[in-house]
Amino acid sequence: MPKLVLDMSAMQEDFFSESALIGIGTALPAYNLCWMLNNHFDTSFARDTEQTITLEKKKNRFCFPVYSYEIPNTFNKYILYKLKSGPETLLPETRQLDYLWMVQTANPEEDALEILAELRQLNDIQLSLILDPTELKNLNNLLI
Repeated sequence: MPKLVLDMSAMQEDFFSESALIGIGTALPAYNLCWMLNNHFDTSFARDTEQTITLEKKKNRFCFPVYSYEIPNTFNKYILYKLKSGPETLLPETRQLDYLWMVQTANPEEDALEILAELRQLNDIQLSLILDPTELKNLNNLLI
């Protein structure tokens, strides 16, 4: 019997279309980062426990919380991923980053640049940069 393989490329393309990715490096725990972002950007990031990403490696389970905010009266959405859980990283190619902010809007590149400029003004953010999704090998780990 032939083995069936799930083609994730179509799902990945659909999920990441009209989105931009911002990598964030900070020592802040997730609840402090969300509080700071909510106050600075006038958002309401909240943890979405149903969307927590779980990876199992070598009989260990690692959970990566996901926080989201939907802009009222629009189809725009922000998703914040915590990229580290103990020694494990959700995206191994981004080990220097602690969080990933996905911007899903009508103009994601422009909006991401505006957010990036604001993030760089915050004292508790050590690193912030725009990521190219095509350069991320483990992008499927972000699908929720």
